[in-house]
Amino acid sequence: MKSKLRLLYKLSRVIVLFAYGLVLAGLVFPLLGVLSKANIAKKRRDAIKQNWLNSFSAILNLHITQEGSLPEDGSLLVSNHISWLDIVVIGKFLPAYFVAKSDISGWPVIGFLARQAGTIFIRRGDKKHIREINERMIWLLKQQSNIIAFPEGTTTKGEEVLGFHASLFQPAILTKAPIQPIAIEYIGSSKELAPFVGDDDFVSHLIRMLKMDKIELVIAFLPVIRSAGRDRISVCHEVRESIVDKVVIDEKLTRVYE
Repeated sequence: MKSKLRLLYKLSRVIVLFAYGLVLAGLVFPLLGVLSKANIAKKRRDAIKQNWLNSFSAILNLHITQEGSLPEDGSLLVSNHISWLDIVVIGKFLPAYFVAKSDISGWPVIGFLARQAGTIFIRRGDKKHIREINERMIWLLKQQSNIIAFPEGTTTKGEEVLGFHASLFQPAILTKAPIQPIAIEYIGSSKELAPFVGDDDFVSHLIRMLKMDKIELVIAFLPVIRSAGRDRISVCHEVRESIVDKVVIDEKLTRVYE
């Protein structure tokens, strides 16, 4: 009975938080764009987004062990990808724009929040669209904004790191932006329960996460890789290998996608 009451309490807090997010995204963010200068509006939106993610993190009871130092502004952050929780985990540490699959844009509520937060949606296999996305990423990096990408293009159970899509590294190379590899590992019972893979849907997975007493993980901000004078294939390999070396997983798939 106590566990059911705790779940209902946490779920009610999530519903309130998401309702608050809709107000922020649908009303507050547009007003900031009208009433404030662009740079001030961006700083205020960034602060609001981080506060929202910190609140979500508190409800989920994320127990995060941080290793390494946060990157400088204007960095491309590249991480292995296990769950939608990764977005909450990384986003609570620093303001950034996420690169995500285009189908997330159509998710109820989540899609709207992501769009209003400035998420960069990418359609795999559409070369024209990828060029447009690269131009958007180049502009953001030149504005000293951080971008967070998951070059595997999908989630895994955390037991392997799939091949990376090298095209995501091109904007950093063209702008000479620093590249920050990130390794995420869920530990304890979270190792089995946190992965968001296969036929999982967001709501049922969220409820499973809320049922847990705590979600434990380690996030490692690995040594920065400089992109100046490099090509995207070699940078892609180096970033992936640094993540693989950290999480110590099954090294079977090493393909790099153009």
